[in-house]
Amino acid sequence: MQADFNRLQNFVASVFESIGTPEIQAQLAAEVLVSADARGIDSHGVARLAGYVRLFDHGRLNPNPQIKIVHESPSTAVIDGDKGLGLVVAPYAMEIACEKAEKAGTGWIAVRNSNHFGIAGYHAMKALNHQMIGWAMTHAAPLVTPTFSREKLLGTNPVAMAIPALTEPAFVADFASTAVAYGKLEILQRKGLNTPDGWVQDAEGNPCNDAFAIKNGGALLPLGGDREHGSHKGYALGAMVDILSGVLSGANFGPWVPPFATAGFMSAGESVGIGTGHFLGAMRIDAFRPADEFKKDMDKWIQRFRSAQAVEGKQVIIPGDPERELEVERKAHGIPLLEPVVRDLETLANRFNVPFILA
Repeated sequence: MQADFNRLQNFVASVFESIGTPEIQAQLAAEVLVSADARGIDSHGVARLAGYVRLFDHGRLNPNPQIKIVHESPSTAVIDGDKGLGLVVAPYAMEIACEKAEKAGTGWIAVRNSNHFGIAGYHAMKALNHQMIGWAMTHAAPLVTPTFSREKLLGTNPVAMAIPALTEPAFVADFASTAVAYGKLEILQRKGLNTPDGWVQDAEGNPCNDAFAIKNGGALLPLGGDREHGSHKGYALGAMVDILSGVLSGANFGPWVPPFATAGFMSAGESVGIGTGHFLGAMRIDAFRPADEFKKDMDKWIQRFRSAQAVEGKQVIIPGDPERELEVERKAHGIPLLEPVVRDLETLANRFNVPFILA
């Protein structure tokens, strides 16, 4: 199915409203979720909507949270998300980061007691509206082994950074600290396909290509895949995200991060903190140098890298280029949805008596 962008977003908002999310928050949550599909990150888009509803069903999601600051300094804060949608909590936190950056030069927000926040890039890009550099990261349930480990101790733990330019589109990097996000495995599972090399290992710690490896006791691998290809660097990156998102905020961390509902083979267990955590930041450019000078240099940086001599048949791209181009295309021509995702959405429509008109 090719779903119309606006109809899909309205449908998602209606589902969130059906579980008690206030209209404005439901619209924001839908915007964050559908933006993932629009940008081609289908693993974090509407395919996850049923998972948020399951979190609500199991009492792990508060649809109408009282988000509050529990500790702060002029440039930092810790926010308690009150078990709310991370799709709502994280944008709230980023606005606080930008407000603090406006006054202090930079703003850094650690979040606890939240839930899955969608794509990190959406939240980092919120800073672009303020002509600031944005950072966003979050930890996730333990599906990933540290290098040489058989135990799953880290999540896919993504990082995003958005940097404005003058006339060129913004630089937007958004990537997991693993070889691949778990949602990509779910897509392969739906398609009945195996994984490429370097994505997963089996229960004994051996490399494998089984898209169901995690459900069979295996694990995702850190970025790099193995030690010879730099997995220790992916491990370190994931650890840094976990410490900033969890240890610093007072959320759970490491193997104690609660699972998202799509990982139905997992259950929330022992806690060492409060809920899931995020870490977001904003940097006012003119706290470092005149903003126009910086953005002119960013234009030059982008243009030089984009014009780099490429290997035959390829082109050097700037982080954010593919997603931005796909977003334009999908908003104009529709968002492709896999049949299993359509069935999940239709089930939600029937449950909540929401009109199911997406095309």
